[in-house]
Amino acid sequence: MMPRGRIAAAVLGVLVSTAAFAQSVVPPVANPGPARYLVIPFENSTRDPRVYWLSEGSAVALTDDLLALGRPAITRDDRLRALDRLRIPNTPVLSHATMIRLGQIVRAAQVVLGSFELKGDVLTVRARTIRLETGQISADISEVGSLADVFAVFGRVAQRIAPESRVPTEQMEQVHPPLAAFEQYVKGLVAQAPAAKESFLTQAVKQAPTFQRARLALWEVYTDQSKHRDALAIVRDVAPASRLARQARFLASLSLISLGQLQEAFDIIVQLNGTTPDSALYNNLGVIQMRRPPVNGGRAITFFNEAAKLDDNDSDLFFNLGYAFFIDRDMPAAVYWLREAVRRNAADEQAHYVLGVALQATGSAAEGAREKELARRLSSVVAEWEKQSATVPRGLERIKTEVDVPAALRVENVIVAAGQRDQQELAAIHLDNGRRLAQAERDAEAIAELRRAIYLSPYQHEAHLVLGGVYLRDGRLDEAIDELKISIWSQDTLNGHLKLAEAFITAGNGEGARGELQAVLTRDPANSRAKQLLSQLP
Repeated sequence: MMPRGRIAAAVLGVLVSTAAFAQSVVPPVANPGPARYLVIPFENSTRDPRVYWLSEGSAVALTDDLLALGRPAITRDDRLRALDRLRIPNTPVLSHATMIRLGQIVRAAQVVLGSFELKGDVLTVRARTIRLETGQISADISEVGSLADVFAVFGRVAQRIAPESRVPTEQMEQVHPPLAAFEQYVKGLVAQAPAAKESFLTQAVKQAPTFQRARLALWEVYTDQSKHRDALAIVRDVAPASRLARQARFLASLSLISLGQLQEAFDIIVQLNGTTPDSALYNNLGVIQMRRPPVNGGRAITFFNEAAKLDDNDSDLFFNLGYAFFIDRDMPAAVYWLREAVRRNAADEQAHYVLGVALQATGSAAEGAREKELARRLSSVVAEWEKQSATVPRGLERIKTEVDVPAALRVENVIVAAGQRDQQELAAIHLDNGRRLAQAERDAEAIAELRRAIYLSPYQHEAHLVLGGVYLRDGRLDEAIDELKISIWSQDTLNGHLKLAEAFITAGNGEGARGELQAVLTRDPANSRAKQLLSQLP
């Protein structure tokens, strides 16, 4: 076997040049061509309750203006996906470091942030941009107007951000709905109670029937409340000529699946996929085929396989493929694909459990028992399955609820090693890099390196331990706890128990923390760190 130094120089040099490796990092943004803008919701600096909705509304309106001016800008949906990946709430009060990380995830070149204040009927908006490649912050951009001229005020801000655009103001402002409908729409987006969301968005649709984004937002509210017939009706009214027609038809197919109208949903998805193939569409065709008796149209396994070919990083697609083989009683194939699922998401308790059952069915009793044990550590749900039945339940297949998601916002890419022979060597290299980057608090880069190490060696306990520590530092508590549980399961270390206790304390789980600390003190009664943490518990 090659020495590690030669592997580091030769293999990593090759990997860096490949697209799969390059996409797996969130690099400093230096995109050629027009700068992509990410607009952060503006701060309501005077806390005026009359315009609480304008914080989110500022980001929506300014993004629309930049797009109308021909400048690439990140949509609200993509911004929320990135926030979800960072486990950060959607709020204008973000640190510059967080804004930069958010911008890097969505591959933005510039972040736009700002504030507004309302005095009487006079609205003052201030904005700045941060160029991510250099960290340069622009001079303040300030515009003033009346509250009734919100769109005009933000339009002028957009024109000053992108002064080179030759799009006339009249054309730019055509993208906006009536202000009253826009206000109701944004209030619906930010409302917490489902009834309030539904009320605001219903008013937005009534005031502007052609405001299709309000219809899609109302679909989501109806769907969250299991009002699938109402959801179906609202998106069926989206005009075929609308730029959101494809999205509306996809959402309609989801409603039809929920209503059990599987053939109609199947037909819609086939038509959508014929226009532009997408992994979510192939996946959902497979889900439909699993949920109805065998009929013409293809096997679920075939569709799941096509989905995985289009996006080989989404663990759900590999779980569905493995699960379909499991239901089909092809256990060797189930084991193979479920292993691929847990490579991509080591904290997937369902994948671990089904993998464990499949391993036991192929004669690997000890390994199967270990996988099932890890599944129980990760979630109490699998223990309930075992109480209710000795078999894996039906209906675990996973439907995809988003279509045409940009590649940068899918599950973070991981490298696919060409040779099994060198995987442990490469995993060690990535672990060393991840450990070093974590110590330097370069968390985004550390996470990327550690995820590569875990992909190559899924049960490398130290990689999970270091990754859990990084997640804990970043406030991603659920992910930290999962990684630390896997670390302990992979190799039971005192450091793992101590770090998991810290995560439980931060999460407010005193009972869980006490259990981990007692486990440490049983093996090392003089452990000062365990005693210190235990003394902090109520």
